[in-house]
Amino acid sequence: MSRPNGYVDPEFLRVAGELFGYIKQRSYTFMQLQAGCQVLDLGCGPGTDTIPLAALVGRHGQVIGVDYDADMVTKAQQRALEAGIAEHVKHQQADAGLLPFADNFFDASRSERLFQHLFNPDQALAEMIRVTKSGGWIVVVDTDWGSLSVDSNEVDIERRLAQFMAGSFLHNGYSGRKLHRLFKQQGLADIALEVFPIAIRSYILAREGTRADEVEQAALDAGVVSADELYRWHQDLEEADRNGCYFCSLNLMLFAGRKP
Repeated sequence: MSRPNGYVDPEFLRVAGELFGYIKQRSYTFMQLQAGCQVLDLGCGPGTDTIPLAALVGRHGQVIGVDYDADMVTKAQQRALEAGIAEHVKHQQADAGLLPFADNFFDASRSERLFQHLFNPDQALAEMIRVTKSGGWIVVVDTDWGSLSVDSNEVDIERRLAQFMAGSFLHNGYSGRKLHRLFKQQGLADIALEVFPIAIRSYILAREGTRADEVEQAALDAGVVSADELYRWHQDLEEADRNGCYFCSLNLMLFAGRKP
């Protein structure tokens, strides 16, 4: 199976899960879960969220994680087996735009950092709404890669790379800022939102989290930057890192809406 631009491996998702732990907890809160609920986690990856969600719905509830990547689904199901909760935590491969569930099947649905990879996020949201019961909550967390900012003396290079990542490298890199419009257009009620600024002072973690190696190579291939400019860019950031001055930031958006 081909993997989309911006694909990240399970180990990075684990690290990111720890970094974004508070945001995850907020998304769970907005779902308003109770014991016995049936829950959808769309773009479940290796089960980072399905296992903690299982604790919220209890053994009489059910959590179903869906991911397009069959390898992720296999890893997620293995984790559920190891945790002893595989009877009520299931994972399956499916397309976000064509979910294999009946209308009004789930009590609540969530998705985290998936929409940025989708060509048709509006269809994925429509499917989440379709499979959620009336009165149920739909929660989406996603990144606004247009807000990515790296402190550098090479401002022009930094801006070109940031714009290339948000506008070209990812399928839907401005996803976070678009969620309000999507939620309104889909007719969700009681829309709530929270914005989470993320600050990273570790050069290594920032490069991993922004897929810098891949972005820079793609930008070089596309003629957005030259090899000489990338060399200057790296020199500047590495000097900042040596001096303990490296800094970058970006915003994540959480939107929650109730199905009428």
